[in-house]
Amino acid sequence: MKIDLTPSVKFEDRHNGPSANDVSEMLSKIGASSIDELIDQTIPKAIQLDQPLNLPEAKSEAAFLKDFRKMAAKNKIYKSFIGLGYYDTITPGVILRNVLENPGWYTAYTPYQAEIAQGRLEALVNFQTMVMDLTGMELANASLLDEGTAAAEAMNMLFATRPRDKKKATKFFVDEKVFIQTKEILKTRALPIGVTLVEGSLNELNLEDPELYGVLLQYPNAEGEAIDYKALVEKAKQHNVTTAFSADLLALTLLTPPGEMGADVVVGTTQRFGVPMGFGGPHAAYFATKDAYKRQVPGRIIGISVDKDGNKAYRMALQTREQHIKRERATSNICTAQVLLAVMAGMYAVYHGPKGLKDIALKIHGLAKLTAQGLAKLGFEQENEHYFDTLKIKVDDVKQSKIKAFALSHEMNFRYEPGYVYLAFDEAKTMEDVQEIIEVFARTTHSSADVVDLASMVDHLSFEVSDGLRRTSDYMDHMIFNAFHSEHEMLRYIKRLENRDLSLVHSMISLGSCTMKLNATAEMIPVTWPEFGQLHPFVPQDQAAGYYALFQDLRNWLSEITGFAETSLQPNSGAQGEFAGLMVIRAYHESRGESHRNIALIPSSAHGTNPASAVMAGMKVVIVKCDDKGNIDLADLKEKAEKHKENLSSFLVTYPSTHGVFEEAIREMCQIVHENGGQVYMDGANMNAQVGLTSPGVIGADVCHLNLHKTFCIPHGGGGPGMGPICVAKHLEEFLPSSPLVKTGGQQPISAISAAPFGSASILPISYAYIAMMGREGLKHATQTAILNANYIKARLGEFFPTLYTGAQGRAAHEMIVDFREFKAVGVEVEDIAKRLIDYGFHSPTVSFPVAGTMMIEPTESESKAELDRFCDALIAIRGEIREIEEGKADAENNVLKNAPHTAGMVMSDAWDMPYSREKAVYPLEYVKNSKFWPTVRRIDSAYGDRNLVCSCIPTEDYAEEAAGI
Repeated sequence: MKIDLTPSVKFEDRHNGPSANDVSEMLSKIGASSIDELIDQTIPKAIQLDQPLNLPEAKSEAAFLKDFRKMAAKNKIYKSFIGLGYYDTITPGVILRNVLENPGWYTAYTPYQAEIAQGRLEALVNFQTMVMDLTGMELANASLLDEGTAAAEAMNMLFATRPRDKKKATKFFVDEKVFIQTKEILKTRALPIGVTLVEGSLNELNLEDPELYGVLLQYPNAEGEAIDYKALVEKAKQHNVTTAFSADLLALTLLTPPGEMGADVVVGTTQRFGVPMGFGGPHAAYFATKDAYKRQVPGRIIGISVDKDGNKAYRMALQTREQHIKRERATSNICTAQVLLAVMAGMYAVYHGPKGLKDIALKIHGLAKLTAQGLAKLGFEQENEHYFDTLKIKVDDVKQSKIKAFALSHEMNFRYEPGYVYLAFDEAKTMEDVQEIIEVFARTTHSSADVVDLASMVDHLSFEVSDGLRRTSDYMDHMIFNAFHSEHEMLRYIKRLENRDLSLVHSMISLGSCTMKLNATAEMIPVTWPEFGQLHPFVPQDQAAGYYALFQDLRNWLSEITGFAETSLQPNSGAQGEFAGLMVIRAYHESRGESHRNIALIPSSAHGTNPASAVMAGMKVVIVKCDDKGNIDLADLKEKAEKHKENLSSFLVTYPSTHGVFEEAIREMCQIVHENGGQVYMDGANMNAQVGLTSPGVIGADVCHLNLHKTFCIPHGGGGPGMGPICVAKHLEEFLPSSPLVKTGGQQPISAISAAPFGSASILPISYAYIAMMGREGLKHATQTAILNANYIKARLGEFFPTLYTGAQGRAAHEMIVDFREFKAVGVEVEDIAKRLIDYGFHSPTVSFPVAGTMMIEPTESESKAELDRFCDALIAIRGEIREIEEGKADAENNVLKNAPHTAGMVMSDAWDMPYSREKAVYPLEYVKNSKFWPTVRRIDSAYGDRNLVCSCIPTEDYAEEAAGI
């Protein structure tokens, strides 16, 4: 027998679900002779690539990880005392292993199907409760993208809700001591909506100015000083001026919370709650406010409602605020939260509890205070009167230069500004670090560190601030924060919640437009390497050489894949990518003296974030109709482009369309827009149907964003994290976004989109790994397989349900819309089918978007034929259950669909009075018996929850009853 020493299995064979034999059977069912024929019948020949992508050959998993270790090793892990909202932290091992590294948590989808997301939803309510308690506010959302974005959302919300006597006020005052990256994002977001930013010293703040509507304060501020703002806030209220605080959540265990000072909004980051710095992200920002603003709060809110039996249950509240419903009238374009990171931060609070958090905060403050006292003995002056973790040390230029050199020789990063050195302490710092700092400063004065006896000072450390700054109120007194402090109990709690959630570890999640595909273990492993996790985003570039090499490769690869000239990795969500792309287009028009171009043409079928992003970018939305076949109405596009030719800014198009079709006239659409002076923005949500076969550049677009959490394998994490880089044509390259502290962007860059220079940098290795291990041919094969899988489902379901739209030759792209509206005649709604799928072990496809009464199904390339068949079998069986209603064999109101999903509690009850068997309810097909997923609640009443909004932990006595029943 001949021996083959070459690897026999490519990574793409692990990534793509169907075997060669499966592919043959599927093609036969579809009615195509080959994959190539199927692609030719699906994608217009005129836009297919005429040559392969110029990408590296595929690497095996082992080879990739070996090489990537070398790249990671180029990053230098120094001790950073830079602060500015980023701090080293210690992730408890039980959270690291069982949440961050656990696919049961990171492969789940946004909790739209709340009955199978109760664990994640409880974890988010814990997060919200923690934030509300620590900030002293009445309401908190389930997280935002980063602190800068959250501050911008506060500015926008307070602008939109100005009282009657302030309706013409446009000024928003920003204290000069707010973090610099936050100020930069405020600048980006204020410009297009007509807000006038006023930055200055608090001494210059004129609260009597009738044009002033709001104020932003940092607490403690960027220099580290904690200030009692109560009098300022009271005076602001007298003049109908609202106040927003950017607050350090850990500091609020010791300092008076902003809510007790009268704040209207409090924002910040929970990064230091066990979430690694990761060179800038991802981290969960928080947004807390008053109950009066509940319908204007950006992002998602998790609330408590009841299920069909009256049991308490969690679900996303007030969803009518969301972009897919309100579109250009939405409160924000942010349609994701940083769920995985919010879960980690909430679990960190559960694990440590209120006393544990205060102990960590006291340790941090103690290290800072000890350092300040030690430096004083060396003759250095620390200027902050009241502080939490950051020291402001006055130095001259000569001493600062020496300190910097000596600190680097000790592998330490301090923050340097003219006349000062700043030292910010965190949970991971120790007495040994304090000793080293003393040695560094001592060297600059040619004295010995021995003159500072740190040991003798330790016993006399105490937390001392003015009465107005000292926290006296209790927080986090709910049982959930006081019950799981041993690792054993914490492990069981995490697993209990995990078991209430359906994720990709259970079955396929075929959500149209969301691309829930394999998040391979080899892609995920590097995320928790310290070389990527422990870097501060503002370290010197030579300490992040591995990251910069990764960025360069990834930018080149994504530019090649999209057919564009350059890529910005900064936007940290798809919606932020949309906004960034539109702001780049805006800057391009302004550079040509055409700042009046502000009309955005958007198809009626577009994602709701498209019009919301356009409004945020200062544009006016004009809707373009779609025809009966789901295609963009070319005549309507032409008419509106010509009508608005003097002011046309852009045309936002998703390709293939949201209807799951490669529209034949796409190049003509782009040409129409260009002829009338506009730019074409392509929404990259459906790039999984393009990679290696066509590209935005080929179809004629000018800019696109890419959802790395869709096409390029970053996990959805239960609703976040995400990444939304933008790729642009050559003429837009110079306008790519900048960052205030790190060189990024083009020659005429727009200001920052995200707080960190490279967005959520620590998850970029996932997409890097995917491209490197798939290689150019593997990426193409993945796209072909995605289209194959979709058309196979279409063929199997075709006898039972109509597909609403298809291409010119009857093919679907990578997804399709299946029409269930005919079943309304017998009282069956699409929601009933979605909930019944839970009993079969599946998460529903996308419901009622973009067409009410339908499901948008996207199987992805990672699903095997066996899994596709199980899913089809489930829907076909449900069609049989509907037929029973049609034929009068099942009651129109009391049937398996209307009562779905069925819980274990229902079928174990002695009082089973359903007109069908228990087995039919919970084991409708044989395969379900082998791996039954049990929902923990029955169908949830969302309207009840919106009428009775509660978004903090349920009362302890109710929780105890629930726990007793487990």
